[in-house]
Amino acid sequence: MVRRILDANASDLAKMTGRELLTSIRAAEGRTLVAETIAPAPPLLGDVTNAELARAFGADVILLNMFDVRAPHVEGLDIPDDDDFFLRTYGQGHRVRATDPPGSHSGTVAALKRLIGRPVAINLEPVDEEERVLGPQAKLPEGRRATPENARLAVEQGVDMLVVTGNPATGVTTSSIAASLRGIREAVGPDPVLAAGKMHAAGSATDAGSDIVDEAIIGRWIDAGADIVLLPAPGTVPGISPERVRDLVGVVHAEGALAMTAIGTSQEGSDEATIRQIALWAKSCGADLHHIGDSGYPGIAVPENILAYSIVIRGRRHAWRRMAASIAR
Repeated sequence: MVRRILDANASDLAKMTGRELLTSIRAAEGRTLVAETIAPAPPLLGDVTNAELARAFGADVILLNMFDVRAPHVEGLDIPDDDDFFLRTYGQGHRVRATDPPGSHSGTVAALKRLIGRPVAINLEPVDEEERVLGPQAKLPEGRRATPENARLAVEQGVDMLVVTGNPATGVTTSSIAASLRGIREAVGPDPVLAAGKMHAAGSATDAGSDIVDEAIIGRWIDAGADIVLLPAPGTVPGISPERVRDLVGVVHAEGALAMTAIGTSQEGSDEATIRQIALWAKSCGADLHHIGDSGYPGIAVPENILAYSIVIRGRRHAWRRMAASIAR
C-alpha cells in the first residue's frame, strides 16, 4: 500500500517507484509542494544546501534548476572524490564511473537525496532553434538540454522526476516540448515520472501571456508521455486567471494526467499575503502539485513563503509534520 506523500517518511519515499510516487501524489489531494532551487547557486546559509533549506520549510519534492547531468553538481554539497566512499555510503549503484567528466560524481543526486529524504526532480530544456527570442538568448550547456540521452543519464543518477520546461530567454516553446517528450519517454521507459509545460514565456515571442498554453498542446504532451502537466499558477503570468487555469486543469484531468501549477515569475519573493492568494487560487483550480520558484533570493524562494504556501494547502498539522519528521524515519 502506497502512503500519500504528505504522510510518507523518507524511508517510504526512497522505496517508491515512479508509478508509486504518482499514486502517492494523487492520494494527497492537492497537498504536494514542489520547491525549486538553482543547483549552481551559492547556498543562502553557506554550509547547508538550498535543497536542505527548502525541505526544512516543508517541500515534498526538490526540483533542481540548471542542473547539468553531464557535470552533476549542487553548490554546497561536498562529496569526497573517493570511490570507496560511494561504495560504503550508497552501494554499488552509485560508484563514480570512469566515463564521468573530470571532477563530477555520478553519486551527486544520491548524496543529496540522502541528506533531504525527498524525491529529486530536475529541469531539462528543449530549445526551439527556430524560435525568435525576445532579447538576448540564453546559452544552454549540453547537459541541460531535453535530449533522450540526458534524460537517461538523469534517471541513472537517481533523479525521480524529469520536468521538460524552459528557463527565461532560452527560446523553449510548447511545440519544442512536445517534440522532445516522446523520445525522452522511450529513453527512460514507462516508470520515471515525466512532467512538461511552461511557467512563463521562456523568451518566446509566440508562447506568452494567455497564449502560453492551450487545450490542444496539453493533449499532445500527454499523448507523448507526460504524467504531469505544468501550468502557470493563477496570477503569475498576464492573462492567466483562476478561471483559465481551472479550465486547463480540467483538460489535464480528463486526459488522466496530474496538474502542477507553478510560480516561475519571481513572485516567490513577494509578500506572504500574495503567496497565500496564489496558493488558494491554485488549489481551488484543482492543482495536484504546487510549484514555488527559485528566485525569491538568488537560488531559492523566500523560505517563509515556502512555509506559507505549505500551510495554505494542507494546514498547520501537516505542514509542521513535514518540517519536523526526521529523515531517519
